[in-house]
Amino acid sequence: MPSISSLSPGNLSPRARKISTVGLGTAGAAALALTVLPGTAAHGDASQATAAKKVNAENVAFSSHSSVLPEQGKDIAAAQHSLIDVPEGAQKVESVKDATTTAKSFTTTDEAADAIRAGAKERAAKAEAQKKAEAERAAKEAANRSEQRAAKPTYPNNLDGWIREALAIMDKHNIPGSYEGIHRNIIRESGGDPRAINNWDINAQNGVPSKGLLQVIKPTFDAYHVEGTSWDQYDPVANIVTACNYAADRYGSMDNVNSAY
Repeated sequence: MPSISSLSPGNLSPRARKISTVGLGTAGAAALALTVLPGTAAHGDASQATAAKKVNAENVAFSSHSSVLPEQGKDIAAAQHSLIDVPEGAQKVESVKDATTTAKSFTTTDEAADAIRAGAKERAAKAEAQKKAEAERAAKEAANRSEQRAAKPTYPNNLDGWIREALAIMDKHNIPGSYEGIHRNIIRESGGDPRAINNWDINAQNGVPSKGLLQVIKPTFDAYHVEGTSWDQYDPVANIVTACNYAADRYGSMDNVNSAY
């Protein structure tokens, strides 16, 4: 049988150290307890019972805290304590927390995706509404242009067109006159030439020659000019409307004029 000294930690193999670390405290305590038992209360030796308690206490302390215990044993004891110190319920709680955090992260991701989709849908709706509004505005502007063209008819750039355009303006300003009366006086006064000018009568001698289709002098043109027409004395429409306005004031209508006026 090997001696006690040969069992010291320094003489043990690595495997023996590991085994001895786990069982050293327990085996030692059991051996001491068997040695002390004969001297317990059955033999009436109270001092031996006290000594046994002391030895047991020392060996229990030695089992996990003695400086003689190898380092491997200390590591195993620490691991055992760590397992004992962490309640199972706490581990479950941590697992639940992790699962909740993961679920929240998925929820947050889903909400972010929903927000992105909602934003894209809103932008598309705004773009569609803007496009529709622009189309409606363009259609309205086109309709207005059509109405304006319909409200303002075009006239040919000739004597017939000039007379008809002048009659339309005269109608708005309540100036009397007919196509026949205007045409007749134009042919007598200028022969239908809008650039006609009289340089030999008394008006010409006074520096204000008669001009245009109905041979109107400058002072008369300025006095009887009708708003909305040109201020150019040679303009055919302005010349006709001004002359008819003057004739209406002097003779009641251009229809009543049959000679120089």
